[in-house]
Amino acid sequence: QLQASGGGLVQTGGSLRLSCVASGSAFSNYRLGWYRQAPGKQRELVATISSGGTTNYADSVRGRFTISRDNVKNTVYLQMDSLKPEDTAVYYCNYRRVVTPILDYWGQGTQVTVSS
Repeated sequence: QLQASGGGLVQTGGSLRLSCVASGSAFSNYRLGWYRQAPGKQRELVATISSGGTTNYADSVRGRFTISRDNVKNTVYLQMDSLKPEDTAVYYCNYRRVVTPILDYWGQGTQVTVSS
């Protein structure tokens, strides 16, 4: 079970930090990530971090967002700086087992709203 938190309402240029904690088994060998879905749009990848710490970002957030993980706490974070109105969306955390069988776990989503 994944529990995401940290969303809210912020002005353009502001910052938010999302957290997602997993309960149950250890997830140190999982790829962790954040996705988002804006109204009327498909869910899109925001950022991922591998078990070894390799990060990947969508072009739209690179340089503004930072993903990190704490394997002891089974937690993934997304630090979001210089927020823009187009970042407004529901943000979902994802834990993916990357060895067979590949399994995906999703958090419940947390709303991020950036006002102009």
